[in-house]
Amino acid sequence: MKKLLFSLVVQGLGVGFSFSQEKLGEVACIYNTSTNLDSTTAIYQRLGFQKVNENSFPSPWAQYSDGSLLIMVRKDNNKYTGLTYYTSNLAAIVNQLEKDGIVFTKKPGEGDPIKRYYFNSPDGLSIMLADNLGGFSQPKGISLLNMNPADFKSVEKYPNKQCGVFGEYCHPVKDLEKSIAFWKKLGFKVKSKMDQPYPHAILSDDLMIIGLHQTSNFDYPAITYFGIQTAERVNLLRSQGLSFTNMQGAANVVTTGWEGQHFFLFSLGM
Repeated sequence: MKKLLFSLVVQGLGVGFSFSQEKLGEVACIYNTSTNLDSTTAIYQRLGFQKVNENSFPSPWAQYSDGSLLIMVRKDNNKYTGLTYYTSNLAAIVNQLEKDGIVFTKKPGEGDPIKRYYFNSPDGLSIMLADNLGGFSQPKGISLLNMNPADFKSVEKYPNKQCGVFGEYCHPVKDLEKSIAFWKKLGFKVKSKMDQPYPHAILSDDLMIIGLHQTSNFDYPAITYFGIQTAERVNLLRSQGLSFTNMQGAANVVTTGWEGQHFFLFSLGM
């Protein structure tokens, strides 16, 4: 599977990021809940992420970043994972999405301190829109989409020395064409599309990179990183207490955070 994912990303190389406001907001992040923020922090730090923000309002939460990707984790006993956008123009975005046929599964209550709107992709990936009351900022680091190809073989140029280069947020789908149509409504554009060994595509809205895979090879969303010398980096992470499962040899593995977020670490070697 690593060759497939890599082929998807490299075909979109050279596409720059403007980091301007898109249809869903100004800031995009992976959003998870955890019963223990300290345990989550310990694992994320080993994976090359630093805590960049935290607060206890309206409940304890923390943000982590490696300069390229932002992950938000809220302390909560109810398990949740999905994609979140923060915006200063929430009402207008919600209104436009409803005009475009998006159905919200949950809307904020009248007394909610933070307004949140939830809806799902055709394959059940949760997407949340929220007021950017915290003044959050979008990371502007390098991803595999806009990385100079000449830098692929230079580990010292990877934004995340433990994981490598962020490539995509994998999203398994049942019907690629239906999923592409849905994500286009949200402001995403197709960067690459292939039919073999199964239908798959890479899309981006200049804030997040989504990988749509019409396959049964995996059945969960996963944060995917690429790099060289992956086996060596994985062995070092194992020595620090992290557990990995081989997917295609020691250089292509999956691990999970405390809260259950999956991470793919794949080798660029082809």
